[in-house]
Amino acid sequence: MKKALLFFTVLITAFPVVAQKKAQNSKLSRPKLVVGIMVDQMRWDYLYRYYDRYEQNGFKRLLNEGFSCENTYIDYIPTVTAIGHSSVYTGSVPAIHGIAGNDFIIQATGKKVYCTEDSTVQTVGSTSDAGEMSPRNLLTTTITDELNLATNFRSKIIGVALKDRGAILPAGHTADAAYWFDDLTGNWISSTYYMKELPEWVNKFNNQKLAEKYLKQNWNTLHDIGTYVQSSPDNNSYEGKFSGMAAPTLPVKTSEMYSKNYGIIRSTPYGNSITMEMAKAALENEQMGRDEITDFLAVSFSSTDYIGHRFGVNAIEVEDTYLRLDRDLAELFTFLDKKVGKGNYTVFLSADHAAAHNPNFLLDHNIPAGVWPGGKLLEDLNRELEKKYHAGNIVLSFSNSQVHLNNPLITRSKLNKADIQKDCIQFLKDKPGVAYVLAMEDVQEAAIPDILQSRIINGYNHERSGEIQIVLKPAWLSGSATGTGHSTWYPYDAHIPLVWMGWGIQQGQTNEPTHMTDIAATLAALLHIQAPNGSIGKPIPAVLK
Repeated sequence: MKKALLFFTVLITAFPVVAQKKAQNSKLSRPKLVVGIMVDQMRWDYLYRYYDRYEQNGFKRLLNEGFSCENTYIDYIPTVTAIGHSSVYTGSVPAIHGIAGNDFIIQATGKKVYCTEDSTVQTVGSTSDAGEMSPRNLLTTTITDELNLATNFRSKIIGVALKDRGAILPAGHTADAAYWFDDLTGNWISSTYYMKELPEWVNKFNNQKLAEKYLKQNWNTLHDIGTYVQSSPDNNSYEGKFSGMAAPTLPVKTSEMYSKNYGIIRSTPYGNSITMEMAKAALENEQMGRDEITDFLAVSFSSTDYIGHRFGVNAIEVEDTYLRLDRDLAELFTFLDKKVGKGNYTVFLSADHAAAHNPNFLLDHNIPAGVWPGGKLLEDLNRELEKKYHAGNIVLSFSNSQVHLNNPLITRSKLNKADIQKDCIQFLKDKPGVAYVLAMEDVQEAAIPDILQSRIINGYNHERSGEIQIVLKPAWLSGSATGTGHSTWYPYDAHIPLVWMGWGIQQGQTNEPTHMTDIAATLAALLHIQAPNGSIGKPIPAVLK
């Protein structure tokens, strides 16, 4: 009897606690805001290459308070900007989402298409044609679209980046707005896909003439130039110089360069700073994260890519850019703490691709490398094919490391396409720097590493990709002998940072393999919404509380 009475007393005592927990969980819990940060061309090792020089509230805050997926790789080739932004936000790959490059060729017609071009829309905010853009070439939903679908379009979704593709593709099809930079005016613009005219707050932001104010400051190092020990000496043959400058060195007198084109800001750290200011303005004026309906700001820092391409991985200019970006991130996080509340928002930071060391830099340090003369080889190949088939321009391009055939010409001239493919492969396979050349239809049977096979298949969209894949040897680049490039499957191009922080995120790190395509799936799990409709990724359980 005493035991029964004791059990009954414990049960009654515990019941209010159970009821209270049920009451607490009766409402779906989500962050007020998600901020997706893409750093264009950021190698994973930049998190640690400059770690000792970062301040406490930027990259270090992400790493120390958040969760880092240290072994995150891209799932396809080619590794370029438009595909990277699309794949992060769709959880998919070019084979499915259709963004097969920054530019791609419609194989049936031979027409070259820019990833976000749209002739049915007009520029909003400028007389230039830079706003004739939309997400219509993207064939799947994004995680931002799925958030809108889940909240009956009550979420506010905005994309911000210097590059149109960096703003448009992450924001998705259903975004309230996407804003990008207009070189002609130095203003932030949009397109009629989103709006008929710019909001008044954007006009006020543009009226500050921030691009001009930044460029008048010139670009010098943030710290004494002698302290940049993680970089090569400033004046070297691996770096490309600005037009009109005698050498690729700092300081850069940007005050003398922008009179006819504000686009010079893209190739300075100020491009990241003005992006951060625009992101803050969008958060403030659109009241993002101020109610219980989750909003999503997709921001991409593009200047890191422009600067990397010009100066290469080991330049003082790149080190300085990341030290300044560190400060910009710290300012953005502090702003979010104040306006949305620390613990009320979730942030992730990743990259669309990374970058290679300059091949001449590697050669000078006894590391195998090379520059692949793609333009000359294209001319030579077409010359050989013309001799045999009596038709010119049979191969349109080697873009995206693929051979794009002139299919309308081949059909019209009744040429044997299979024979032309074999001739192309035979011509290219023994050229210096080439590791593999293979027809897309033969990839599954090819004697190549499994991981490479998978990435080629994932990157191949039969309507928008070339029919022959070119794979260069490690550290071989197609393009200029200065600066750097990207697009390969090797770790220097495909190993990217992925760091999470804030609401619903564990503290720590993992070295377990994770993938670019897992980002959208993890966000879907965090937000309790459906994954994008082309997603192939999986949630990363270790990230989530």
